[in-house]
Amino acid sequence: MRSSLSRSQTTTKTVIETEYGVVAAQHSLAAEVGAQVLAAGGNAVDAAVATSFAIGVLEPWMSGPAGGGALMLWRAEDGKAQALNYGMRSPAALDPANYPLSGAGQAGDLFPWEHVVDDRNLQGATSIAVPGVVDGMGKMHARYGKMPWAELLTPAIEFAQEGLLVDWYAALIIASTTRALAQDSDAAQLFLEDGQWPTITGWTALAEKRLDQSVQAASLQQLADKGARDLYEGDLGEAMVKDVQAKGGCLSMQDMRSYHAHFADALTFAYRESQFHALPGLTAGPTFRHALGVMEQANMPGAVPGAGAFTAYAAGLKSAYADRQAHMGHDGEAPGAEGCTTHFSVVDRDGNMVTQTQTLLSIFGSRVVSPSTGFVMNNGIMWFDPVQGRPNSLAGGKPCLMNVCPVIGEKNDTRFAFGASGGRKIVSAVAQLSSFATDFDMDLAAAFHQARIDVSGGERIMADESLPPDVISALTAEHPVTTTRRTVFPYAFACPAGVMRRKGMNSGCTEIMSPWGDAIHEQEVTQ
Repeated sequence: MRSSLSRSQTTTKTVIETEYGVVAAQHSLAAEVGAQVLAAGGNAVDAAVATSFAIGVLEPWMSGPAGGGALMLWRAEDGKAQALNYGMRSPAALDPANYPLSGAGQAGDLFPWEHVVDDRNLQGATSIAVPGVVDGMGKMHARYGKMPWAELLTPAIEFAQEGLLVDWYAALIIASTTRALAQDSDAAQLFLEDGQWPTITGWTALAEKRLDQSVQAASLQQLADKGARDLYEGDLGEAMVKDVQAKGGCLSMQDMRSYHAHFADALTFAYRESQFHALPGLTAGPTFRHALGVMEQANMPGAVPGAGAFTAYAAGLKSAYADRQAHMGHDGEAPGAEGCTTHFSVVDRDGNMVTQTQTLLSIFGSRVVSPSTGFVMNNGIMWFDPVQGRPNSLAGGKPCLMNVCPVIGEKNDTRFAFGASGGRKIVSAVAQLSSFATDFDMDLAAAFHQARIDVSGGERIMADESLPPDVISALTAEHPVTTTRRTVFPYAFACPAGVMRRKGMNSGCTEIMSPWGDAIHEQEVTQ
């Protein structure tokens, strides 16, 4: 099929090296918030907390207080990496019998599960899992934060009071999910206009159109005043749970009270002359380690990644996904599916790092809004296989198997913190970026502009059409291959964000095609 896109257009992002701290995030204003925290004397943890809440307001379809995720933390003073898991969990009262199979084949969202009657596991209140983001941020701040909790939430509150600006990209995202949003009256009231997506007033008009996020602003203010556990033990949680139950969900206050994000030792392993620290447990960390273990056995000649490198990437990722599906649950992703996840990475002047992924799972999560809190609710139940008797089968009180893969890598005088959004595409991106940085000693700019492939568990490989012909030929000789280009929408590849510290200098970069993503250093916000 011939593309209508320009063949001469190129896209690049400027990467600056600085002695100051840097925040790289999928939304430039969220990155700016984190950089302002660093400039005010906060550390990487403070910046991550502030960025987390801000980006949940600025990208409400990607993440927010009613989502989950995980992160990796590097403590420069201790020379140690830690994992923090704040993944979602199914409500204890969830009964798999309430998710009967329809017999109509596969479902139509992220995963190729058997279709459930009325899509009860994909959309609506019955798809909502126990959220973890807020508790995760609260626990990380309590252990390592320097600045006052309430101060870190202030930018997010101000963004919500102002309301989300509906530019062309926001309008495009909302338009892509209009029919699903229309099924929940509160989601429709927040995001739609007369049942349609918000329109932009003409090609050249400068008038602003904003979403009313005042209810969420009040909820965030309550979290700022009363602390993170108010969502789990206080009035805010009571209000959210009441909303979910009124819409047919089984989330309870006991689920909220019993939820606790947890720190864990990193999954640390050697790779050639490098060392990596990844997430353990029900994440993509073990899959990442498996992929690099296979890649390590291959010869990757040359100063830049060539045919040998990319065939090794394909072999390692295919092997890793086969193992994941056999032992961690059959969690293959449907072709062309759009995940609803965000990622950002932070490095401060002292070399502390946070690489953090948070998600609602599908775009706009469950497509349900809690009217009392203004929060867009997750659809974490979709992470489970509705067919019983499998490793990842749906059950009550069970942690979700996540695809998130934030990693910290080290080689000689270089340390980096990478991660990405994009569902099953995440591991492919993080594994290749990690190889670019360690096998080929690329700086951040070179690594993030380098063309990649995607291997997401199926037979077919997606390859960037800008890769050299000999690379495409080598891949095609061993696998079915489809070539495509990196575009603004939709994303054929994951959307990474990373920071790097080399010889005491910091840098950051985001996916070059992301129209909102940016890396901001603290000196930029003080000039």
